[in-house]
Amino acid sequence: MLDCQESGSKMTSEKSFEMSEPGRKMPALFIGHGTPMNTLEDNTFSRNWQELGQNLPRPRAILCVSAHWETRGSYVTAMSDPQTIHDFGGFPRALFEYQYPAPGSPELARLVQETVASTPVKADQSWGLDHGTWSVLARMYPQADIPVVQLSLDRSKDPAFHYALGKELHKLREQGILILGSGNIVHNLRTIVFQEGWEEKGLDWAIEFDEAIKKVILSGDHTDAIHYEKFGRAAQLAVNSAEHYLPLLYILGLQDEQDRVTFYTEKCAFGSLSMRSVQIG
Repeated sequence: MLDCQESGSKMTSEKSFEMSEPGRKMPALFIGHGTPMNTLEDNTFSRNWQELGQNLPRPRAILCVSAHWETRGSYVTAMSDPQTIHDFGGFPRALFEYQYPAPGSPELARLVQETVASTPVKADQSWGLDHGTWSVLARMYPQADIPVVQLSLDRSKDPAFHYALGKELHKLREQGILILGSGNIVHNLRTIVFQEGWEEKGLDWAIEFDEAIKKVILSGDHTDAIHYEKFGRAAQLAVNSAEHYLPLLYILGLQDEQDRVTFYTEKCAFGSLSMRSVQIG
């Protein structure tokens, strides 16, 4: 877990998108991101992300909640030029050399700070875009020409906090901001099956939990998604460290009664990674 240091409340006056422009209500997305190799590989998942980027309304900016930025306290990236963070090991050199040079947005960072009332959100100048963000956006928006800001996961808080914080961000959807949660409903690296034929298969307990959460999402009552432990052994295995599951709660918190729910890539990979993606609206 990274214990970030506040880098100060002063942010540049540069605006990377103009808040006075008329916006349209954007959908919200949860993407099951899996391995960062999806950035480079042509497969079911990367093709689906590419199609999403082509079919969604073009956002004015993107706010991402990634499984890979864990902090004590809440932070938002506030720099104009975020770095591409290669926060992994054991992958080919080409992945470490990959850059996603999307601009940041101090203006959007400030808007997030103003929008969230329940907890202080501090401006961060040191993080950037981690692979939970850029591995997905590289396929959705390969031109890297849309401003991107990340919101951290405060791991000192319980799941109900993260769901409620998602609700607070709702008005950003009305301003043309795409809010993206990036993680995995099922994520257990200890039980991954690296055998031929398991690239798009799941273990029984992984499929059980993934399907249970699908039913909860379709019901419109997210109580059991917040209190996922009620699903017993399957939940203990699927959400064994929680950081990949929590971004889903932000997206569920953004749902309106009239929002349609759409699922993509309803598969598991390597036994214990759910690649299910969810579109709200």
